[in-house]
Amino acid sequence: MSLQASLRTAVFVAITSVLVACTTPPPQVERSRVDELSQAIQALSPMVSVEEAERAAAIAYDYPLTLAERYEITDPPLVHNTKVNMGVRPRGLCYHWADDMELRLAQEGFETLDLHRAIANFETPLLLEHSTLILSAMGDDMFQGIVFDPWRKGGQLVWVATLDDPRYDWHPRAEVFAFKRKKRESTDQ
Repeated sequence: MSLQASLRTAVFVAITSVLVACTTPPPQVERSRVDELSQAIQALSPMVSVEEAERAAAIAYDYPLTLAERYEITDPPLVHNTKVNMGVRPRGLCYHWADDMELRLAQEGFETLDLHRAIANFETPLLLEHSTLILSAMGDDMFQGIVFDPWRKGGQLVWVATLDDPRYDWHPRAEVFAFKRKKRESTDQ
């Protein structure tokens, strides 16, 4: 084999190795975790459809992985937030995750489940405000539901009963927006 052919082969192997290393598939979700979330959703009410709970659980685990790729997540959430705010990354702030998760789950047209939006830390200047999506049984309020928060772990779903969330004290988004409007109006006068 000539030196030129050897160099071509070496370059081809090097480029192929780099391309293969850069195209690792997204992490797969363990079926047991989806099943556990499905059971928790079903436990919200005897009226919750088993099929809807299974669908919601699968989407809640799988869709954040797609979003993590779209958002180009490569860092912990606060570092990624900084990159989004600097214009280096397209999306990935907590409210982006909540918006996109809400849109995706709303496409399912659930008849036994409701979607709610919530915000935490809105009154505390020392902590960053945080937005999320909450799923409940149809007709229940968000406090009887389950928080779906893929932002906390950069695309890996964190879920917890709303009132059992150890990190956040959630408030209905509409109430937070009303509170902020009223506060803004009182300072404008």
